[in-house]
Amino acid sequence: MGKVVCAGLGPGDPELMSVKSDRAIRGASHVAYFRKKGRAGQARAIVNGMLRDDVTEYPMEYPVTTELRFDSPEYRDQMVAFYAEWADKLAALAAEHDVVVLCEGDPFFYGSFMHLHTRLQGRAEVEVLPAIPGMVGCWNALDTPFTWGDDVMTVLMGTLPEDELLAHMQRADALVVMKTGRNLPAVRRALTGAGRIDDAWLVEKGTMPQQRVAKLAEVADEDCPYFAIVLVHGQGRRPEAPE
Repeated sequence: MGKVVCAGLGPGDPELMSVKSDRAIRGASHVAYFRKKGRAGQARAIVNGMLRDDVTEYPMEYPVTTELRFDSPEYRDQMVAFYAEWADKLAALAAEHDVVVLCEGDPFFYGSFMHLHTRLQGRAEVEVLPAIPGMVGCWNALDTPFTWGDDVMTVLMGTLPEDELLAHMQRADALVVMKTGRNLPAVRRALTGAGRIDDAWLVEKGTMPQQRVAKLAEVADEDCPYFAIVLVHGQGRRPEAPE
């Protein structure tokens, strides 16, 4: 009997991966990873040069990504079937071999593997190797402390309704907005309404060679990938040092 090992890859730079994930990936004879159809896949790119010569690879290709709204019935039906199919395949593989599943960032922080994890319970032994979330790499790219003292940090999905984005942004100190892409216009309007737009940054591919950092106010709506992250630093709710 083998097991399914989900290796968190961290924010993108392979040198920021945990020693445990590095060891699991380099020793794996069976490796699965998510990717969009027609793409090599970011997870696979991160481990380029790390895999054994005799490794068997299993690209798990999403049936849809941003073509349909994530809350539409069509999107849900296709993704439910996709995760069910791959849970079956991984459980069958784990009956004979260990199989390592690659997951960008931390697997339990909005990672796609979570949907497989729930479906594999009772069917295969599963081990999850934690990692640095992608947003951590992104805010370090800005070279400025992100939270101070008792700052409240809020993590939002750009897919939320605009009024909910605005309400959360008005309450929080430090802000992380994920899943931007075509949702950027709504994110921008909410930040403007909350008076935070001038303090907002966009970071794409944080810690990777293609890293891009820009003031959000200077980024065009069409120039924002889905996985770029919007960041607003905490405003310093901290006691000042005595004179």
